[in-house]
Amino acid sequence: MKPATAYYLILGCFCLAFYCGCTSYTFLESELQPHVWKKLILVHHWPVTVCKMNENDCNDPPQYWTIHGLWPDKVDDCNRTWHFDVNEIKDLLPDMRQYWPDVLHSSTNHTQFWKHEWEKHGTCAATVEPLNSQKKYFGKTLDLYQKLDLNSYLLKVGIKPSSTYYQMTAIKEALTSCYGVTPKIQCLPPKEGEEVQIIGQIEFCFTKELELRNCTHSKAESYMMQNDWHFRTEELSVCNDTLTYYPAQVHFYH
Repeated sequence: MKPATAYYLILGCFCLAFYCGCTSYTFLESELQPHVWKKLILVHHWPVTVCKMNENDCNDPPQYWTIHGLWPDKVDDCNRTWHFDVNEIKDLLPDMRQYWPDVLHSSTNHTQFWKHEWEKHGTCAATVEPLNSQKKYFGKTLDLYQKLDLNSYLLKVGIKPSSTYYQMTAIKEALTSCYGVTPKIQCLPPKEGEEVQIIGQIEFCFTKELELRNCTHSKAESYMMQNDWHFRTEELSVCNDTLTYYPAQVHFYH
């Protein structure tokens, strides 16, 4: 074999080994860091729609948007040994009961719902300093919810629960105009005998620095995020740009 040929052969083998090593390292790094996430999702749900999907369990839902949770994307149950302790958020309980209630079990003290949210989502969000304790996680979620003030803004622009149908494009444009970012809006698709989709959840996305950002989504991500707790919100999907119902009562029909 000529010296030049041998040189290039050795060089080629070295490059191939280096590439394979880098690829293996990247794979290994991702395996060693399974709880990495890129954005937070503050999920509001409309209690009346939640109750429509769970009519056997629901009674007298709030007539305002409430918190479903603050969820890091792509991860859950990051620290199963970090158990929920309601005593750590006792100063927050009045606001928690009002703005973050267990819609389906309004007669309970809601702690099972909050326990679920902390252990599934909060333990993952805690990798960033502003959310690295139970009090910080729940307190900051309440703070973001109140700063967004979704209920007041929708009323201000004339979008309110009623028998009137809304164009989803109008709701999207109103929210984008107000907040400067695109949220993700989910609806209950019309079933047989129904005419229109029903608004169910509105999600706002944040960076790790807790700055608003546009929400992007994929089918896989949507399924993962919706399959949460006992609300059967897996029935929801991203709203179509069609007529949308914003119901004021649980027992309604079209």
